[in-house]
Amino acid sequence: MNHTLAGAHVLVTGAAGFIGAALCQRLLAEGARVTGCDNINAYYDPALKHARLDLLRPNPNFAFHRVELSEAGALASLWRDSKPDYVVHLGAQAGVRHSIERPRAYAAANLDGFLEVLEAARETPVRHLVYASSSSVYGANTKVPFSERDPVEQPVSLYAATKRANELMAQTYAHLYRIPATGLRFFTVYGPMGRPDMAYWGFTSALFSGAPVQVFNHGNVWRDFTYVDEIVEAIARLTLHPPAEPDEPGRVAPATPHRIFNIGNDTPVKVDDFLKILERLTGRTANRQDVPMQPGDVERTWADVSALRAAIGFAPRTPLDEGLKRFVDWYREYHQIR
Repeated sequence: MNHTLAGAHVLVTGAAGFIGAALCQRLLAEGARVTGCDNINAYYDPALKHARLDLLRPNPNFAFHRVELSEAGALASLWRDSKPDYVVHLGAQAGVRHSIERPRAYAAANLDGFLEVLEAARETPVRHLVYASSSSVYGANTKVPFSERDPVEQPVSLYAATKRANELMAQTYAHLYRIPATGLRFFTVYGPMGRPDMAYWGFTSALFSGAPVQVFNHGNVWRDFTYVDEIVEAIARLTLHPPAEPDEPGRVAPATPHRIFNIGNDTPVKVDDFLKILERLTGRTANRQDVPMQPGDVERTWADVSALRAAIGFAPRTPLDEGLKRFVDWYREYHQIR
């Protein structure tokens, strides 16, 4: 059994995104050949997406294509021409709150786009299709930690609903066409070159500028923050090992080659404590504004990662203060803050 992706050809959608670009870097360093695609939309500043791509383009084993996933046949054409061994689908419209404001963008990118991924996999088979889901699928669940075996029937945002729909679509295609697939429920990913719409970025920006820091639900919110390098490590390990056994960890149904895993740090942190860490790392005091919980948000996330650990012998464990220090150091350099 292979233990490295060296020499393999991996197609990564969402390659200009936060996790996608970090994964491409990891795969290239391991000796893989990577074809990346992204639509580079303007959900947040495209300059950051181009900055990520600038780190990848010098590598001769990296090729980038600008593709709109929801455009019928566009991905299938690239997939057919490039003939990848593995596909990691990370391209999606992200953001819980934005899904309330722009629902059609989520239907197009996350539903139509994922259908194009599955159709391409049906037409041109690969060894393994790995795709991003989200901890948001747990919605209004109150039992913690969240387990992949828990029912997920109470989404509280359209974003969450589209991600749960992706899991059901993957299960259907794995059943009908024997497509080996693995879905990954990410828990609050953070780190250098991250996403400006996330709380760790917004809080840091506000601390350095002196702008108000909006703290939702008066700080009574817990998140299972997961450092990006460990998300990437888990993806790389799982990609190499497609579903194989009916009773393996993460399996949704014994007869269907489809698994789902949580990828989180298994250590929820209260937002109040999270903000205190950022105050210490930036040397600034927050101009704090306590505000009510926003529509679509949940009070607590917490990943049960026992299935992930059983499957690949690994689970994230970076302490939040260590990961946030790396992010703040990068943020200072990127924005030239002394």
